[in-house]
Amino acid sequence: MRCFIGIDLGSTTTKAVVLDEDRHVIGRGITNSRSNYDTAAAVARTEAMINGRFHLFRRALDASGALNGDLDAFIGQLERDFRAEQYLEQLVDLEQTCRRSLETAHFGGDSGIVRDALDETFRRVTAEAPALFAPGARRKSDFFRDIAGSQYLAVGEEVARELGTRYDHLLNLFDRSIIEVENRVYADSVRRHLLAALERSFAALPQTQARRAQVEAPIKGVLDTEMEETYTVGTGYGRARLPFSKEHIRSEILCHGLGAHVMYPGTATVLDIGGQDTKAIQVDPAGIVESFQMNDRCAAGCGRYLGYIADEMNMGLHELGPLAMKSTKAVRINSTCTVFAGAELRDRLALGDRREDIMAGLHRAIILRAMSILARSGGIRDEFTFTGGVAKNEAAVKALKELVEENYGRLTLNIDPDSIYTGALGGATFAWRAVVEEGRSAEART
Repeated sequence: MRCFIGIDLGSTTTKAVVLDEDRHVIGRGITNSRSNYDTAAAVARTEAMINGRFHLFRRALDASGALNGDLDAFIGQLERDFRAEQYLEQLVDLEQTCRRSLETAHFGGDSGIVRDALDETFRRVTAEAPALFAPGARRKSDFFRDIAGSQYLAVGEEVARELGTRYDHLLNLFDRSIIEVENRVYADSVRRHLLAALERSFAALPQTQARRAQVEAPIKGVLDTEMEETYTVGTGYGRARLPFSKEHIRSEILCHGLGAHVMYPGTATVLDIGGQDTKAIQVDPAGIVESFQMNDRCAAGCGRYLGYIADEMNMGLHELGPLAMKSTKAVRINSTCTVFAGAELRDRLALGDRREDIMAGLHRAIILRAMSILARSGGIRDEFTFTGGVAKNEAAVKALKELVEENYGRLTLNIDPDSIYTGALGGATFAWRAVVEEGRSAEART
């Protein structure tokens, strides 16, 4: 089957979307952006194609009727088992890379005990791995660097204390090794991991064993189906670094405008708050950009700013919104400058302000900054679509709804659960148009 791919290389995350010939989204993938942009694009594309396989698994199994009422449970189990297989492969790679790093490290007489500590750390981390992918397990991130880093650092500190060695030696080995590991693409092992995951899933769901042959047949049929990468379009903050020719690159403004239109055809105004920038876009009824405004090069009021605040408060980024929602009064925040954020945060805490009230004030300040950019682009028109990673933050959404109603009255506000993929969706739509739509036009001319 022919596939059309859009890749959005953002400052924080890289996203990919896969469309089929009927312009249906069949796969989405996301990874953390890194110094190697080629790898970030490749990983996001691989993740989107994997997600596409699972979409096709579900469709094929549903059509076969092999699982009756167990379809959701089986697909959920299969995906968890697959992710566990992926994680374990990368964990082995990380352990081997740490060992190589140890050979060139200058720990003097401590090398032997550091090696023992490294062995014990990875033994415990590996033993804990299955629980991370158990039903109902909660993780702060789905990225290997974050999951493995959190486990390694917590366990490593404990092991270093028990064995009487320096924790910073273990930390040094991790820091020297993780970039090398996360910059490797494991696309060749996808089929092997899927087949291993299938065995795990049958074992975890014994009620499916009696229908094993009927379940395996459609899954292996999907695995044997070639997903041809027909055309790819890249966009985003780092689009100039993508390994594509110029005709395969589109501006992030065009892609976000078109992507929002595809999600919500009535869209007139788009607000996108990403990791590094804020975009306000006005589009016509066909999704063509009429005007736009962006913030300057400063990351004030963007995802990076929220990430810095999370670090200052020793919290996960996903925890900021829920904390702000507990506020009873918003504290006025004078600056959304990332450089001064920590100082103002500490000052507010020293004055006795509650954390939740400070967080509410921070989110309101971010949206106030976005509102000024929207005003410069032409204001807000109905329908209004909010996209980007910050659109998943419930406190930011709450502040936006309040300020829009205060300034423009009641408007239709669209927020798609997959809004972070808007730019990639626009890119994939441009890819589809380049082949399918142009092909139809050529046929019509003849």
